Amino acid sequence: MPTLKYKRVLLKLSGEALAGENKTGIDPATVATICREIGTVLEMGVEMALVIGGGNIFRGLSGSAKGMERSSADYMGMLATVLNALAVQDMLEKLGYPTRVLSAITMQEVCEPFIRRRALRHMEKGRVVICAAGTGNPYFTTDTTAALRGMELKCDAIIKATKVDGIYDKDPAKFSDAVKYDSITYDETLARHLGVMDATAFALVRDNNVPIIVCRMFGGDICRAVTGEAVGTIVQN
Repeated sequence: MPTLKYKRVLLKLSGEALAGENKTGIDPATVATICREIGTVLEMGVEMALVIGGGNIFRGLSGSAKGMERSSADYMGMLATVLNALAVQDMLEKLGYPTRVLSAITMQEVCEPFIRRRALRHMEKGRVVICAAGTGNPYFTTDTTAALRGMELKCDAIIKATKVDGIYDKDPAKFSDAVKYDSITYDETLARHLGVMDATAFALVRDNNVPIIVCRMFGGDICRAVTGEAVGTIVQN
């Protein structure tokens, strides 16, 4: 069993990750692949919470940009995250990993309400906790949710799993000369407008000095990250 540098982590996934090649909706095969990757981390003894975006179903910001009232659009986005959370819960449990969905919006027939002490107890018992419905408030993104829940649940690190292997000074898909950062501070990330997380999320983690690791979703990067191996990009003071 490898030595863990981060015993308890919050994993942030984009909603688009669940769509696979379809770009929208939920692709069961892709969800299964993601959950198997998560499973390898759990088997190392890591306690894990998840925050999943809803952009594969509905994105509040894009809805408001097209004329919807921002609060209504954001609530729709929150409900989209609940759909994604239930899909991931179902697959994780099929693979043998006990999971609980805790929602910031009460819907007792579907999932538990988010109560911090309950979430901590689930994690202590080895259950995956999926934090759904954002913060329960409009005008906050799932990045901010990840930062908030990461601190509430006393996580050692926040891992943002993406398609790319870290943070670059510009889009590596568009620019062949893009330079990857191995480490960077919160203030530098904000000053350079690198778009890793929104400013509210960064303000929360910076003030509480919780490291953010940005790495690939697949290829074992998350496993290496929790052991402290240098993968992706780490953002810290």
